[in-house]
Amino acid sequence: MADTKREIERKFEFRTTKAGRRGVPDLTGTDAIAAVTDQGTAELDAVYYDTPDQRLAADGLTLRRRTGGKDAGWHLKLPVAPGVRDEITAPLGDTVPEALTVLLRSRVRGAPLEPQVRLLSSRKLSHLLDADGALLAELSTDAVRAERADATAAWTEVEVELADGADPALLDAVEKTFRKAGLRVSDAPSKLARALTETGGEPPARTTGPGTGLAEDSVGAHLLAYLREQRDTLIAQDPAVRRGLPDSVHQMRIATRRLRGAFKTFRRVLDPAETGPIGEELRWLAAELGVDRDQEVLLERIQTRLDELPRTLVLGPVRGRLKIWNVARRTGSRRAALAALDSRRYVALLNALDALLADPPLMKAAARPAESALPAAVLADYERLAGRIAGALSLDPGQDRDLALHEARKAAKRARYAAEAAAPALGKPARKLAKAVKAVQSLLGDHQDGVVAREALRGLAVQAAGAGESAFTWGVLYAREEALAERRERELPQVWAAAAGPVAMVRG
Repeated sequence: MADTKREIERKFEFRTTKAGRRGVPDLTGTDAIAAVTDQGTAELDAVYYDTPDQRLAADGLTLRRRTGGKDAGWHLKLPVAPGVRDEITAPLGDTVPEALTVLLRSRVRGAPLEPQVRLLSSRKLSHLLDADGALLAELSTDAVRAERADATAAWTEVEVELADGADPALLDAVEKTFRKAGLRVSDAPSKLARALTETGGEPPARTTGPGTGLAEDSVGAHLLAYLREQRDTLIAQDPAVRRGLPDSVHQMRIATRRLRGAFKTFRRVLDPAETGPIGEELRWLAAELGVDRDQEVLLERIQTRLDELPRTLVLGPVRGRLKIWNVARRTGSRRAALAALDSRRYVALLNALDALLADPPLMKAAARPAESALPAAVLADYERLAGRIAGALSLDPGQDRDLALHEARKAAKRARYAAEAAAPALGKPARKLAKAVKAVQSLLGDHQDGVVAREALRGLAVQAAGAGESAFTWGVLYAREEALAERRERELPQVWAAAAGPVAMVRG
């Protein structure tokens, strides 16, 4: 079993030998720190694991087996933001725990995890307390020795890690005091990163340039940078989905859609014969993830509508039935999403994306300047959206129009993603178009969510009636969703018209 802790910290090092001899200054009186209490010294022995080609280190992850101190065990640290990591711990054992290896699957993909570096640290620990004696942060001064093969390195590192709920502004105040005493923020993001650098084992940098002989301002180089960004997002969201973190499924699904959309939008830049099969696999992954995400969205919508009702309109065990219904559907949907992430098919998809980006199937048009090539691709997706909206609005209200508006929503997503992908090169016109199309997408999305909600509410009403409960409240909610859908359809022409200005800007 693994436990998780959000780690917010800042690492420092002494600027000069003289500053190191003076040591860490007394922090009493800095910000809310009223006392500094000595917690003794611990001897720590940590072995860091990685793949032979150091995939974890390249992405800023660390996996270690540590003995000594109060938190001996296996520790996996996942980057969240600069200076912020999630530390996931598991009990000490001889092999990497399954609870941690599964979180590394999108990066490791079957490659062995082997010892890479050993760090021996003599840690002097102090607690930083406020006036009431509550813990604000832990102050650690580590004398570190790194061992990697025949190479060694040694340094002293000072670390301040906030306690749960502490104000992050404390770190800024501590940094100010430390600067005056000759300490500066460490250049290395972690002990492991510094150890690898100083022992000659720094991981290879991720490829960020085209690597294809393309000019930096070419549409091919621009597209490849965008695709790498989405691939990296897909990989990074994998452990978050497995941990059930909020919005993680949504973000992972968006990355798959953006990749698929880019393959289609820029089919004259990358050979569709090569991208097409990968796009179909991305469609499969998005569908598997979508079952769980769609249920999450649907429940939130119904709960919100239910909360809006006066109490006099809520008859019977409505909330209890809604909870039972959701648990039954959500259990299966989450299991399906995790099964997809554990499948060989998923790993094959990630490998195919890597291979495509390492050796992209570029077409002749890839060498064209981005500023001249991108507008046509973006406008083509916009015109496709325009046709679908016109077709939907020409239909009478009802099921056929609902289906047509749903297809228009899909086209709106693709048009929005195309504009967003072009924004780094086209600037303000593309950003404005993306914003306008996003408004169209949001409206159409709300309309489609209402269609799905009405079907679910009808089913809940049938279940309630079958159990001898009142179906009245479910009927009220159904009627409200119908009224909201009609309102969205009336609003669509005006929202759609707002995109005309940005389109003209993109056309130039």
